[in-house]
Parts: sequence; structure tokens; C-alpha cells
Amino acid sequence: MSSTFALALGPARSSALPARFAQVPVLAAVALLPWLAVLAVCHETPWVVLDLTEFAALLSLDALLRRRSPAALWAGAAVALLLTGDALADIACAGPGYAVLAALVMATCIELPLAVVCLRLGRDAAVRG
Repeated sequence: MSSTFALALGPARSSALPARFAQVPVLAAVALLPWLAVLAVCHETPWVVLDLTEFAALLSLDALLRRRSPAALWAGAAVALLLTGDALADIACAGPGYAVLAALVMATCIELPLAVVCLRLGRDAAVRG
């Protein structure tokens, strides 16, 4: 690992996520499938494209984690960026009342925590590699 890359990661910590968290990206990708079907039936093409991109990024992260590749750092960052952008777009595009409340709940309970886990998984893989 190059020294610049190592500096960007910071010091290795013993607070790595438990091994069972490595399954989170593939489980999240599978969980996206029914939602993708709903969006497709409703002809929500932009959201289908965004969620398909998230699906592919989650599966890519899973593949890199299985290979114990340091490149998982970048995949984890990409997934986190996509999920954060999705959360912000959902909140910004939500209508008033319950729609914005639902978007906020989804962001704080699912999308942003998943983004943090994916970022940590990528970082842990890069530190190990």
C-alpha cells in the first residue's frame, strides 16, 4: 500500500466491524429488488436507474470484500456516496407532510446507516489489505 493511500486511511484501529457485517452489501442489494420492481411498474425511470446503480455498486463491493481487495475502499465510498445522494434526493423531492417524514425516516434508519457500514467495510478491507 502506498504511503499516500495509508495516510488517507489513517491509523489502523482495532474497532473493525464484526465479520458478519461483510454480508450487509449483498443483503442490501437483494432487499432492493422488490423496491426496484415497484419503481419499474410505476414508470419511475430516474429512480430505477439510481437504484440499479446502487444495486450494482453494492454487488461490486460484496465481490471486492470477498476477494479481500484493497479496492473495496473505493467501492465502499461509491456506495456511501450513492446512498447519501439518494437520501438527499428523496428528502428534497418529497412532498409535504407524511411524504417528507417518510423520506427522513428512510434516510436516518436505512440509507445513511447503510452508507456508514459500507464505508467502514471498505476502509477495513483496505487496512487489512
